[in-house]
Amino acid sequence: MPTDPVYTVGKARVARVVDCQIDTFRPTDLMPDWSAAHEALLASLPETLSGDGRRMVLSIHSWVVWLDGRIILIDTGVGNDKPRPFAPYFDRLTTPYLARLAALGVTPEAVDCVLHTHLHVDHVGWNTRLIDGQWRPTFPNARHVFSAREYAFFRDPANVGNRHRTSFQTQQDSVTPIVEAGMADMIEVYGREVIPGFSFHATPGHSADHASIMLESGSAKALFSGDVFHHPVQVLAPDLLSIFDAEREMTLRSRSWALDVAADEGAMLFSAHFPASSAGKVNRHGNGFSWSFA
Repeated sequence: MPTDPVYTVGKARVARVVDCQIDTFRPTDLMPDWSAAHEALLASLPETLSGDGRRMVLSIHSWVVWLDGRIILIDTGVGNDKPRPFAPYFDRLTTPYLARLAALGVTPEAVDCVLHTHLHVDHVGWNTRLIDGQWRPTFPNARHVFSAREYAFFRDPANVGNRHRTSFQTQQDSVTPIVEAGMADMIEVYGREVIPGFSFHATPGHSADHASIMLESGSAKALFSGDVFHHPVQVLAPDLLSIFDAEREMTLRSRSWALDVAADEGAMLFSAHFPASSAGKVNRHGNGFSWSFA
């Protein structure tokens, strides 16, 4: 896999660390409201499709940020060796994620902070790795910051069901070990700065207390949007939800907020699942929006 670019946001540098990519879903599989009217929009994004043009490619990755002598990770992918029977495309993966991180000059011990947009299977997996039969913290010197409400949701047996069964399993091997090790900072998500330069903004709908993370350095801004979007066609057609979005109206409101921020405040958007570079710019286009990869 070729080396990803390193982006500059004020004094910060940002780079992607890929865990894996999947091309499991046809548009009609991923987006229930997909129609023939959306085909032309997808055709304008050929770099987001599988080789046969029939399936959407999704990237699973982290973003690493260097700022003021600190190393911050945003989300941590799926992880290796983890049993995911209800999500077979994530089941017991073996990927060179740590080698890709090392290629950027980052060792697990050097990471100062891990920020999570939410606690789904493909955003927390590398929090831990299997050592001597136990799930141990991958980033032993890092504080892990995430929503207290999100964690509480996945601790409540009343929320167990088909939609959340993988997420509940994920907490056991990827989140609770971090909490039990005293490495978690659980926060309320209401737009405040949680570490210098980074603030968590409520963008619920996809999950119980999903957050998008804003990086501000000088006059420059970046938005790490998490799963407000899964594919750039949703920038062009914001009403398209994915099968993974739990609450329609909240998701649409959150997406509208993210698009406004990216377009009107000039924030570079660092996505959680877009393929190609996964990063780019949102601009207003007529009554809607356009997307361009960076």
